[in-house]
Amino acid sequence: MRTGDEVIVITWLHQARRDVLKVHPRGNKSNPLTGVFSTRSPDRPNPLGLHRVRILKIDSKGLHIGPIEAIDGTPVIDMKPVVESQDY
Repeated sequence: MRTGDEVIVITWLHQARRDVLKVHPRGNKSNPLTGVFSTRSPDRPNPLGLHRVRILKIDSKGLHIGPIEAIDGTPVIDMKPVVESQDY
């Protein structure tokens, strides 16, 4: 991995509610109830988060990435390099 590379970060959305199946998108009650898999809601039965991010810096303190839609302290389960398919 190098600075500038894109990676997929897999996180555990540890504060997600697992019993919520429908939400009002963006928390706006005027939006119709929508299934969580069709939204960006952190609440979902399977609390795995997938984030495509760029490596901003690598130093002695670790790997600095961004931007990422996760709160501070969200556990990182794994990281994978982004591999662009050549099979079009």
